[in-house]
Amino acid sequence: MTYALEAKGLVKSYGNKQVLQGLHMNVKAGEIFGLIGANGAGKSTTIDCVLGTKKLDQGTVNILGASPNPKQKSHFEQIGVQFQESAFQNGLTVKEICEITHSLYKNPIDWRVKLADYQLEHHVRSSISTLSGGERQKLCILLATMGQPKLLVLDELTTGLDPVARRQIWNNLRQLNDEGVTILLTSHDMHEIETLCDRILLLKDGDVFMEGTVQEVLSKSGTKSMDDAYLQLIGEGIR
Repeated sequence: MTYALEAKGLVKSYGNKQVLQGLHMNVKAGEIFGLIGANGAGKSTTIDCVLGTKKLDQGTVNILGASPNPKQKSHFEQIGVQFQESAFQNGLTVKEICEITHSLYKNPIDWRVKLADYQLEHHVRSSISTLSGGERQKLCILLATMGQPKLLVLDELTTGLDPVARRQIWNNLRQLNDEGVTILLTSHDMHEIETLCDRILLLKDGDVFMEGTVQEVLSKSGTKSMDDAYLQLIGEGIR
């Protein structure tokens, strides 16, 4: 079994609050893996810790065969992470942000060709501030994949998007996965999780509450949809 990500015994605290409590998580190479849980369950902290942008109190992480280190450029180029919208400088155009990001990588994709895959080819000279929410999120994916990563990490990518934009992004993610990109994503949209993910991990109070395929989670929860399973598991637990 080949893993893109192996995390063992992750512990992280902020002051007196322990956010991660010995978390174990493995993401298989080539899969779409969903990390779910209520607000405050530790999803974003988990992402920060496995990427090495926040220091663990305890535990080990192996990501694409090495410990996470954002300063190790050759290794970190293999990991695509979505831009937060706050990272976009006011006034930049789509062309300008693509050229800037393109210059950071040794073997980048031809972003001009890829614009059409994300329905952005007519916005090349548009200011980012004029794009719709869905268009900005598509741009985030394009920028995150500029270096041809083996692993793509997405945190709440489709939050607030309309159904059409959401479906378009799902199609983009499926295409990337078909091309061999492993995807780790967090989401509160259980239909999205059910549609996209090969396996999921439900975090509760900073540790694994349940892990498995969608069908395994539905079977264990005795429900027929991930919406119902999530509400039961988070709100009441398994009875």
